Amino acid sequence: MFARLHHRATPEWLRALTALLIGSLALATLTACHAATQTAEPEDDRPLVLTTFTVLEDLAREVAGDRLRVESITKPGAEIHHYEPTPHDLAHAGEAALIVDNGLGLEAWFEQFVDGLNVPHATLSDGVEPMNIADGEAAGTVNPHAWMSPDNAKIYVDNLVDALSDIDPEGHATYQSNGENYKAQLDEVKHELVDGLAELPARHRMLVTCEGAFSYLARDAELDEAYLWPVNADGEGTPQQIAALSTKVAAAQVPAVFCESTVNDSAMRQLAEETGTTLAGTLYVDSLSEADGPVPSYLELLRYDVRTIVAGLSGKATR
Repeated sequence: MFARLHHRATPEWLRALTALLIGSLALATLTACHAATQTAEPEDDRPLVLTTFTVLEDLAREVAGDRLRVESITKPGAEIHHYEPTPHDLAHAGEAALIVDNGLGLEAWFEQFVDGLNVPHATLSDGVEPMNIADGEAAGTVNPHAWMSPDNAKIYVDNLVDALSDIDPEGHATYQSNGENYKAQLDEVKHELVDGLAELPARHRMLVTCEGAFSYLARDAELDEAYLWPVNADGEGTPQQIAALSTKVAAAQVPAVFCESTVNDSAMRQLAEETGTTLAGTLYVDSLSEADGPVPSYLELLRYDVRTIVAGLSGKATR
């Protein structure tokens, strides 16, 4: 019966309906293709500036404005000290007009990354007065987190103005204007930090973190600094590190301690419980968040950290 039904003549109404459906489908396909063509973004042919991590990406984008395309090699939340570049990273770098790094030994992978690339690069920490790590296995080596100082960030901006002007001389006036505007905002952040901590008792003026990434910010705010480990470590704080820092925190009756977003905070939680202080929040250093996160830009990162520190050390943070 199936064979007879299969070969039976198709009714006129069914042939008409089929033709209508085929026509409608063809029209819809053509419309969709036309719409896709109309809405497709044109290829971005602006010169590419490639940065090593997201903080520098945001700084460069603020100075560049719309004249240049700025991208980061590492993505939000990535560990930047010992990042392992991919073949795609290398190919992408070969297309860049400029590669930007932090320097001061932060990106352990960078020298090998740019070796053999015929692309100019700028080190944004050039001109910064470096601070050495005070203790631990890394004592005497340079602390690379210079961008955490609003004052140092202004040096980064000046270096960006020069580097971008070198690859795009016609844009110099734009870069200079953008840079000056941005430096004014950095001054505002520093004033908020200094003013917010002005009334803090001397014994409470201690910034305690998991990693010693805030030396430059602490210097700006005239805070003492203490930490579990000096630079990103594979461990989570040894018993000796926890005990030594607990003694210091208890003696000074520090009202709050903090930990960075890219490390495990379990050791600092243990310290807070043992000393009766407050783990007052997460601080951001090496990476911005995604666009919908708490620190989607460098200025927001600074503001977020400053307000978290001020609230914690002023006794206004909650456990």
